[in-house]
Amino acid sequence: MITHLQGKLVEKKPTYVVIDCQGVGYFVNISLNTYSALPEEETIKLYTYLQIKEDAHTLYGFISKAEREVFVLLLSVSGVGANTARTMLSALTATQIRSAIINSEVAIIQAVKGIGTKTSQRIVLDLKDKMMKLQDFVDEPISIMSSHKEEALAALEVLGFVRKQAEKIIDKIIKTTSTEFPVEELIKQALKMMT
Repeated sequence: MITHLQGKLVEKKPTYVVIDCQGVGYFVNISLNTYSALPEEETIKLYTYLQIKEDAHTLYGFISKAEREVFVLLLSVSGVGANTARTMLSALTATQIRSAIINSEVAIIQAVKGIGTKTSQRIVLDLKDKMMKLQDFVDEPISIMSSHKEEALAALEVLGFVRKQAEKIIDKIIKTTSTEFPVEELIKQALKMMT
């Protein structure tokens, strides 16, 4: 198994790169997030995943181990192939995907082109526990705030507020403050802004 490649960047396109590793050129499929995060230097390092099928050996490259982990987990879901997983990692960052799955935000996953309701629900169902256990997310750990946000939204819905309106206000509160409110405080702040 090829776990990473480090070498000279020979060609760079939004969907793939060619890396020269001591005279051997590797064609590596990448996501748009990896493409935009690639440094301008000649020498790069990508974490890789080699998919072996009867008719092809396909190499996928990722800027971080976390992105590779999410890709591999997505492949484990029935109905999600390498192209779908790569499309997801192009539309959303690995952290956004992980957050959406952990918080059961099916709509975020469904917004990715080519993913229907059933597939997005299956992704959440199959991967929620596995995503929580991932260790490589040092870049942006899931904040306590996202679970507080869900609890606050649920409470506001019970109180008769429209979810979309409530979500806009809670997002506004989260963005404008650097402190992490407890759920009760989040609800109080939202109620002040809604009335």
